[in-house]
Amino acid sequence: MLQKFEESDSVLNRELFMADEVQYNLIHRICESQSSTCLKSSDETLIYAQSEGNNPWLWISKEAASETKIALLQALLDELDGTSLPGICGEPATAESFAQLYSEVRHTQYHRNMMMEAYYCPKVKKPLDIKGTVQQAKRHHVETVAAFLAGFSEGAYGAAVDPASLIPEAEGMIETGNLYLWIADQLPVSMANISHRSPRHGRINAVYTPSACRKRGYASALAAALCSILESEGFVPMLYADAKNPDSNKVYQNIGFIESGKIVDITFK
Repeated sequence: MLQKFEESDSVLNRELFMADEVQYNLIHRICESQSSTCLKSSDETLIYAQSEGNNPWLWISKEAASETKIALLQALLDELDGTSLPGICGEPATAESFAQLYSEVRHTQYHRNMMMEAYYCPKVKKPLDIKGTVQQAKRHHVETVAAFLAGFSEGAYGAAVDPASLIPEAEGMIETGNLYLWIADQLPVSMANISHRSPRHGRINAVYTPSACRKRGYASALAAALCSILESEGFVPMLYADAKNPDSNKVYQNIGFIESGKIVDITFK
């Protein structure tokens, strides 16, 4: 009932999946890695995608009947027999259903770790009269980027991180050419990254502004600038935002992002 597939498989370009593609955009990135485990049902109404060591993502088409969904979940559990999972990500009802079944079979517990809202931007609305300009991050910005990454980690996950330990990650992000800074008074005041381009969308992440520089429109201006870059390349901008952070959600909504469905991150323990 389930079979392996690769990045080029038609399942990722069928209307069934494309109807939920913004919400499940990260599946494209997972499937690009040869070390990932990617499974689909024979009728292509289920996709399971897991990169090594991370929570798998689970999609089941909204068109599938309730009894079909249950059968698909059971078939997936049978396929994963003997595989230990750290958690599961997906649309809340689907992920919860899988988590309940998995926990019963494995005699474990689960809890919600984070709820994310998926957004896409059909047409960016650039904020006006924001002081500063967008600039591609360069090698001399590495320490600033590392500090911003540490601040982002603490804000998003509540984890304090030594900025020095993030220097290699900062260097790697700068080298891609997809990391951008908003510069005001010759100083970096906000950061955002184009993390991935899938067939139809460009995903933005790592949007961060230090607390001392907030409420001035910098993040809005920078995110809008990245949207314009993606639009010029023929991609629809999208991103995931912490559903519990009203400030960041408002920033995205104000520049044209539209809600496209929630994703819950569940951890097994």
